Amino acid sequence: MHPLAQLDRRHVWHPFTQMRDWLRREPVVLVSGRGAMVRDARGREYLDANSSIWTNLHGHNHPKINAAIRRQLGKVAHTSALGLANEPAALLAAELVKVANPPGICDLRLTIDETNRRAGRKSPIANRKLEKVFFSDDGSTAVEVALKLAYEFARRTRGGKARPKFLSLAGAYHGDTVGAVSLGHIDLFHRACAGLLFKSEQVMSPYCYRCPFNRAKPERADAREYRRCNWECVGKVEQKFSAQKKRGNPFAAFVVEPLMQGAAGMIPQPAGWLRRVVEIARGHGGQIIADEVMTGFGRTGRNPESRIQNPESNLFASHHEGVQPDYLCLAKGLTGGYLPMAATLTTQKVFAAFLGEYGEFKTFFHGHSYTGNQLGASAALASLEILKSRASVKARARLEEVLHDELKSLWPLPQVGDIRQVGLVVGVELVKDWRTREPFDLRERAGIRVCEAMARHGVLTRPVGSVVVLMPPYCTTPAQARKMVGALREAIIETFRSPK
Repeated sequence: MHPLAQLDRRHVWHPFTQMRDWLRREPVVLVSGRGAMVRDARGREYLDANSSIWTNLHGHNHPKINAAIRRQLGKVAHTSALGLANEPAALLAAELVKVANPPGICDLRLTIDETNRRAGRKSPIANRKLEKVFFSDDGSTAVEVALKLAYEFARRTRGGKARPKFLSLAGAYHGDTVGAVSLGHIDLFHRACAGLLFKSEQVMSPYCYRCPFNRAKPERADAREYRRCNWECVGKVEQKFSAQKKRGNPFAAFVVEPLMQGAAGMIPQPAGWLRRVVEIARGHGGQIIADEVMTGFGRTGRNPESRIQNPESNLFASHHEGVQPDYLCLAKGLTGGYLPMAATLTTQKVFAAFLGEYGEFKTFFHGHSYTGNQLGASAALASLEILKSRASVKARARLEEVLHDELKSLWPLPQVGDIRQVGLVVGVELVKDWRTREPFDLRERAGIRVCEAMARHGVLTRPVGSVVVLMPPYCTTPAQARKMVGALREAIIETFRSPK
């Protein structure tokens, strides 16, 4: 066993990892990378098919991001944001506000949803501009910031009489801080710390493939394409908001990952769902917290039917349906996958609720030691510059098309139940038989076994239960994308081949 692997097994406790299994084999120890490739301590090369857990946008060792960090290192690596400002963080905040408010987004009023029309409600106010940026460290803290801001905003604007409540989706995962976990509804993840959490409400996710209201029989296509339903999932959202309002304490906010739920199993939302439920939430006076930790920075691709100008420049999933949230939570790809950094964007209206004289103590009493870190901000500025370049926009569009075409080769496999693609996010759900949709029990380790086989073919990724995820860096070439899908195809065949 390699000495580095021995040290890891002796001392490192890995996240979301069954450590008894980990200790049974030699781990892959990664030591270098370039572009979409990474290399281990024994010199073996692999394609990074999930962008190092959904973070690495432009590939490893990108010269522009490397140079930006080196330049900042020659100045200063970190100073406190408590009572002090710094150059890269100020520049980054301005740039985030710019890209989070694409032309036309604040001019839109969402079309009145039929549910709202029947209830006699008028369309709510137009989208508000996101103007303020609160920096933190990772996706969990970005959501935690939004949660605390929304909680206190609701208290201050509703007279402070009731304890604000939150609504999120079944299967939701929004991070590992206590507040973010309280918004989550994955029992396997959250059961152990249930005693630490506050109660939040959940509503059904628009999981077309396993929706009890979908009357369509299984087909060899994305379930969103052949579903037969009457938007019952949207009706459930209306019921939740109406019931909570009758209790005299309307939901403070609806928390959602736009277009695609990540840790829930890469569950995509059918076109129009986001717009409809946001209309309902705002019709009941609720705010919107968009968790774009995974979906942000171009990950959900282009939408030619976008309701805002210049849709090719859209970097956030919410904007695909003309939705501007009240809180936009960003992390993962913010620095291009280089350094831990997060941001929560919100409106001037929310910011104003925390303004007052010193003695009023309206301050937002929340913070992080590395808030607005100069190295992270410098990397993020370089990443945004790359994202906006014509070359990057073109490469992302090409990669999305190649993945779409290559994924068709998986449909003949009987263990492939559903293939879900939103831009450059892919989830392939494995089942015992596509005709019945019968799921694998988690104890069968179907997704893990397939990913282990993919590693033997030189492709690294990590499953979400029985869903294999492909989320390649944007620099991935067409040939590399074909290898990723080919490795997945061969791994499924090998894993479920009938014994002789």
